[in-house]
Amino acid sequence: MDFSFTEEQTLLRNSVNKFVAGQYDFDKRRALIKTEAGWSKANWQAIAELGLLGAPFAEEHGGLGGGPVETMIIMEELGRGLVVEPYLPTVVLGGGFLRHGGTAAHKLEHIPAIVEGQRVIAFAYAEPQGRYNLADVAVSAKKSGSGFTISGHKAVVIAGPQADHFVVTARTAGGQRDAKGISVFLVPKSAKGVATRDYPTVDGLRASDVTFENVAVGAESLLGEADHGLPLVERVVDEAIAAISAEAVGAMKVLNDTTVEYCKTRKQFGVPIGKFQVLQHRMVDMFMNYEQSVSITYMVTLKLDESDHERKKAASAAKVQIGKAGRFIGQQAVQLHGGMGMTDELNVGHYFKRLTMIDTMFGNVDHHLKRYAALSDDAKAA
Repeated sequence: MDFSFTEEQTLLRNSVNKFVAGQYDFDKRRALIKTEAGWSKANWQAIAELGLLGAPFAEEHGGLGGGPVETMIIMEELGRGLVVEPYLPTVVLGGGFLRHGGTAAHKLEHIPAIVEGQRVIAFAYAEPQGRYNLADVAVSAKKSGSGFTISGHKAVVIAGPQADHFVVTARTAGGQRDAKGISVFLVPKSAKGVATRDYPTVDGLRASDVTFENVAVGAESLLGEADHGLPLVERVVDEAIAAISAEAVGAMKVLNDTTVEYCKTRKQFGVPIGKFQVLQHRMVDMFMNYEQSVSITYMVTLKLDESDHERKKAASAAKVQIGKAGRFIGQQAVQLHGGMGMTDELNVGHYFKRLTMIDTMFGNVDHHLKRYAALSDDAKAA
């Protein structure tokens, strides 16, 4: 199978790489995440001007008409720079819901605004009791006239402080953990009854706990089919898993390169520590974990348009590999750098924190091992 990139895809990678190298060196990022906002609107506009916010959208909406491979390329390069601007929440998640579940009116209103950098969307799905179960939804959306009234609480909404709209999962029918009865809504942050509590996350991003208190929304706010929103949520989340897998690959690459370079220059007993065979073995293991992660990221990216069953299995397989590899590479990088690997002034710890958070997003290793096993059993039963 040919995994070569097209000339256009190579140019896209070079464009993102140049932006990250010029605007996102480590010291600039450290200063940025310590600001009150925690992100740069100027950087967001620069990303928009490069056309990156429009990469997965149709040309008729101002996009570039790209697909999963283009998203993978962008996310990998953003991962190399630990970019904190809300590309994943807005373009991959918010844009995914609009592309797969939005009406023509939704797309016309919101996608051009995303492409121009004028719209930021956050995905409000996690609830304190839900663990990683996307069907465990207690937030309710009750019929009210021609629309709905949303009430409840969502936790750890990444990019919540920056967002002007939330994509919200809510229960419109059934029991709390039923697969049927979930609906998806696009809710303006400015809507009456929406309240947020903002805070920084351990990896330098910003998140919010969001409370919805009798928030009235019209029928036009519904994305996809009422009561049957779970398949839409699962599809978009699997696309997000592929995207964060690519981001993790970018972060792993930097950790590997940084560690190898350090071991060439750090001397002990008069020789570079990279000369010690036991440390060479550890760096080879880091490299192997990275290469396996690259391979599985390609695999899940190429399977996003296959059947639901194949897509889900691929997403879970990728999440397991990325989670294990991210932990191993991060731990080895910190240890091989010694005490300085734990300091805030060195980039190693920052990359490790991001890889740790990626492991917990949309289900950790244990969750996806069980999901993969269940999907495999279903296939055997069929």
